[in-house]
Amino acid sequence: MDLPVSIAWLVDEAFASSSPETFLAELALRLLADGLPLAGGALMLAVPHPIITHRTWLWQAETETVIEALGFGSLAGAGVPNQAGNDWLAGLGPVIEIAVGSSPDGPVLAWAGSRPFEPRETARLRQVARFAAAPLAALASRLTLTTLLGAYLGRRSAAQVQAGALRRGTGEIIRAALLCADLRDFTAQSEVVEPMVMIAALDAWFERVAGAVHAFGGEVLKFIGDGLLAIFPVTGTPGEACDAALRAVAASRAGMAHLDTVRETQGLPPLPFGMAVHFGEILWGNIGAADRLDFTAIGPAVNLVSRLEGLCKPLARSVLISGAVAAETTAALIPLGEHTLRGIANPCATFTLPDD
Repeated sequence: MDLPVSIAWLVDEAFASSSPETFLAELALRLLADGLPLAGGALMLAVPHPIITHRTWLWQAETETVIEALGFGSLAGAGVPNQAGNDWLAGLGPVIEIAVGSSPDGPVLAWAGSRPFEPRETARLRQVARFAAAPLAALASRLTLTTLLGAYLGRRSAAQVQAGALRRGTGEIIRAALLCADLRDFTAQSEVVEPMVMIAALDAWFERVAGAVHAFGGEVLKFIGDGLLAIFPVTGTPGEACDAALRAVAASRAGMAHLDTVRETQGLPPLPFGMAVHFGEILWGNIGAADRLDFTAIGPAVNLVSRLEGLCKPLARSVLISGAVAAETTAALIPLGEHTLRGIANPCATFTLPDD
């Protein structure tokens, strides 16, 4: 059976596409080979994510490159790519949008022509959408799994799970700057404040700290009650990782200062917190029972940064920084001397920020 290039690819090879951007680019090139006058294309997929409702990949024939646009909030409507993608396509030429499959939140393929599409060309694009339904369903399923795992486990753990790292005792050594952060007096507040109010406070706290961590290239490994552990892995020099962690601390403090101002106008108390930054190695891997596993971080560096954060309240500081970080950064720090930390054999040289 002599099939058009694009249809043959969808039947025989498209299931092996590694990503939506790869799928879109390869399909577009085959449509060009079939003689269709394409100037650009778009693929939209809905995703289950706390803040992102759909993702749109945009391909341009002139450059053969694919970029991504994220959609936030509620979908604009079934079968409609996000407005940014729609506007971008319209700037390239006449646009045709085709829903793939019958689901109202299913994939959408859209194409911009270098000239208006002829009826036979429109028919071919609709035929392509029908044959694209099966490989796109498989691709959307993989994307959904990746998105869900990333939302609940974080990028690093999600990648390990998808790679099949499901055995107890497996893990990796990570050299990184560590950030440990914790709300103060949260337990006492939770005894007298309604649960939903406390959950809102927790969400606001985590949003500011985790947002700052991600903004400067870090990753939150664990949410632990009202605290979190984040890392800034060494990808260049140790100093760069430590500087990134310190910038995240500064951004977190600014975010919390603004939040406390807002809470004051609402008649709510401030949210005091402690943060500690250390540099060292951790083992990030699987522990747990035979049939219920969790990723966790262990090692002397984890113990030290946790104990150092616990020293914030006695020293009346919101941020404490270990000597290991001070040795790697050129940032201005204020020495506070050496302090004995519970469970740590050697005293820890301790520093803070000039404005703390």
